[in-house]
Amino acid sequence: MIVRSARAAWRVSGSVLHVLLGALICALAFPFFGPVRRMQLVGWWSARMLAVLGIRLQSEGSIGNRPVLLVANHISWLDILAINAVQPARFVSKSDVRRWPLLGWLVACGGTLFIERERKRDAMRVLHQVAEALRAGEIIAVFPEGTTSEGHGVLPFHANLLQAAIAAQVPVQTLALRYSDATQRVSQAAAYVGDTPLVASIWATAMAQGLQAQVRIAPPWGTAQGDDRRALAEQLRLQILHHLEANEQA
Repeated sequence: MIVRSARAAWRVSGSVLHVLLGALICALAFPFFGPVRRMQLVGWWSARMLAVLGIRLQSEGSIGNRPVLLVANHISWLDILAINAVQPARFVSKSDVRRWPLLGWLVACGGTLFIERERKRDAMRVLHQVAEALRAGEIIAVFPEGTTSEGHGVLPFHANLLQAAIAAQVPVQTLALRYSDATQRVSQAAAYVGDTPLVASIWATAMAQGLQAQVRIAPPWGTAQGDDRRALAEQLRLQILHHLEANEQA
């Protein structure tokens, strides 16, 4: 236990230093780089943060040509790192994240769009922003569950943001996320659910042994033109659920 705690403390210390490095990159380098170079750095920084935390990344499949709307299940703050390490993207996140000390600024620096989920008007504002970004050729990632789960299943999807892909007439692609460790096929150490403080979640992640982030990428869903967003949402949810259940049974 002492060895595990010491290793976890080392990982957390390394992650703090890596966050500070990210802040320096955002403040000093991003103003001089274009969008492509910025996203490349976001991908590198995310992959490096996973390594610092002792997390091994495994991915299957590939992202199609941009623009594309990526749809994933939501388990943890680690999801953003895992997806960015595979394919840097702009995310839609709840506005609470923007208020996290330093981390919220870093997330915003990476191009995240923030939404006040309690306000319907704000959802429309973000929907238009996502549609505009997709029309401009960008890759946008969303978590339609609207909250995190423990990773065994997939909660019902909120269909609103999927309308952006339909309006922009771009493909949709699902990503099934799962975390395992040395003792659990579905790691509880990675889950960031309920009222768990962020600091406690980071420590649990650092304490985990053999933590692995798995990203399974399904083929593109095709152009979402003319689809009903609610029917599309359920089809995408079932596709992710199928991949998760297949992984648990393997």
